[in-house]
Amino acid sequence: MSDALVIIPTYNEIENIEAIIRTVFSQEKVFHVLVVDDNSPDKTAQKVEGLQNEFENQLFLLKRDKKNGLGLAYIAGFEWALKQSYGYIFEMDADFSHNPKDLIRLYNACAADGADVSVGSRYVKGITVVNWPMSRILLSYGASRYVRLITRMKVKDSTAGFVCYKREVLKVLDLTKIKFVGYAFQIEMKFKAHKKGFKIMEIPVIFKDRVKGKSKMSGSIISEAIFGVISLKLKSLFDK
Repeated sequence: MSDALVIIPTYNEIENIEAIIRTVFSQEKVFHVLVVDDNSPDKTAQKVEGLQNEFENQLFLLKRDKKNGLGLAYIAGFEWALKQSYGYIFEMDADFSHNPKDLIRLYNACAADGADVSVGSRYVKGITVVNWPMSRILLSYGASRYVRLITRMKVKDSTAGFVCYKREVLKVLDLTKIKFVGYAFQIEMKFKAHKKGFKIMEIPVIFKDRVKGKSKMSGSIISEAIFGVISLKLKSLFDK
């Protein structure tokens, strides 16, 4: 058994999924993995199903009908996890931009060091991003600065998608009221945890751009993040 579940959302990650699963399971701490697949045309889900016999009661698969947003994929995963007994629930990408070796550091921040939410941060100690073009670094770093200005959160990497939540955090947050489905989802989750008084701790990690597969970044995702932050802040003022 394990007290920690790593949720990996996938859409066309056939080139990465087996390697990332095996690497997570090779860590010294035992983690379980839930893959949430959005009906990938490249048969990512079938690849996971083929591995389930080898990793029985460790590897789980949640299949959705279509691709309709990162946020909804994670919420489906969170809801699945809360029906189980996991105390620590992780978000992690399938493409190795998040190093599985850092899972234990995020886990220890919550299990031993008093955090309710731990964030694998690209910006808590300078800028620790590898293989991104300067334009994307400036966009991401600028977005995080913008979020801090608007929300007054102290989190330096609010758009980070490498996160550990204590079970209690996800139980307190009303997942049915999470509004955003793109990268603004990451901001919204951290902001709502912040507003509930949960302790958020940033752990410095090195973020590497994917080598295999295609990025899911788009203009609509960026627009949602920019304008969504303002609506989040305004709504929080009226909710007081």
